[in-house]
Amino acid sequence: MAHPPIKRGSHSRIAIIDFAPFLDGTMKQSVADIMLSSFKDVGFVYLVNHGLPKYKVQAMFDLSKQFFDLPMETKNLAPHPPSGSHHRGYSAPGIEKVAQHLYDKDEIAAHRAKAPDVKESFEVGREGDPIQPNIWLPDDVLPGFKQACLDFFWVSILNHLKFKRHDLRLTLPRLVPLSQICDEIKFKILSALALGLQLPEDFFNQFHQAPDNQLRLLHYPSVSASSLATDTVTRIGAHSDFGSITLLFQDNIGGLEVEDPNDPGQFQAAPPVKDALIVNAGDLLMRWSNDIIRSTVHRVRAPPGLVAPNGMTPERYSIPYDFDKVVECLPGTYDEHRPQRYEPISAMEYIMKRLESNY
Repeated sequence: MAHPPIKRGSHSRIAIIDFAPFLDGTMKQSVADIMLSSFKDVGFVYLVNHGLPKYKVQAMFDLSKQFFDLPMETKNLAPHPPSGSHHRGYSAPGIEKVAQHLYDKDEIAAHRAKAPDVKESFEVGREGDPIQPNIWLPDDVLPGFKQACLDFFWVSILNHLKFKRHDLRLTLPRLVPLSQICDEIKFKILSALALGLQLPEDFFNQFHQAPDNQLRLLHYPSVSASSLATDTVTRIGAHSDFGSITLLFQDNIGGLEVEDPNDPGQFQAAPPVKDALIVNAGDLLMRWSNDIIRSTVHRVRAPPGLVAPNGMTPERYSIPYDFDKVVECLPGTYDEHRPQRYEPISAMEYIMKRLESNY
């Protein structure tokens, strides 16, 4: 008998979903329905047995740490441009100040004058993108870093091969770069959401053909717990993600908090779950679904229970992997009783608008 594909920890309302019954086909519709239900409820899920090889994810975390351990002047050899419209390269702590739907210049300036976001990041996109070309360290600095990022990001024709479900989990991780596995899992997640929405299983594939994904390496340096508690500084402020879905790899430190959609301003911890991948919906998927799916505000604060005797919080690393496309409200999400809430919009147009307010 198949095991139930869901459980909930006492610490969180976010569903912990066993994705294996979807991958092997034994409980596809059940997993799809549960995933959609959690996306409707809180916009986040934990996925276990997702097929992503732990050792390859850890290798990327190790290389991320090597990068952020470099001297500041070395990291600044790959500088993020002043404008958010070219979202590539390295940003030092305090450069980016995440904003939630601020577009007026005066409002943005007032927001940026508040407590800085004490994090540093490195942004990677599609190699050869004429609009947002990648910005790399010189080749002789941290050899292998560029290729590792591209291997993590890269999308190949293997995305659309019909892998056997057990091969995806047991064989594929040792044969291809992690990025190809990420992208294959992305399509499986989108397939599950399509089934949950009573759409053809491959409905979303047509909108995710081009490799317009975003890889972020994030490092939150150690800061005093008191400065976080008094909002003198922030890790990363409350915000929603821009694209369709985000795959979030996080270390074992914690600090991620998700806002209660039914009680704005109240946040609940979303601590690391062993071997789980966090998946959350972004603004474009919320628009796509005509607000059936939630794009939930979240933030990073002090990890609970891990403050050192000297009052300092531990440093934290995470790797978000985002996906986005052109969207309009999906068939079946609107009718005479539930009108369309959004006009069609280019994903690039929307994302550039959001990024401009962050830098």
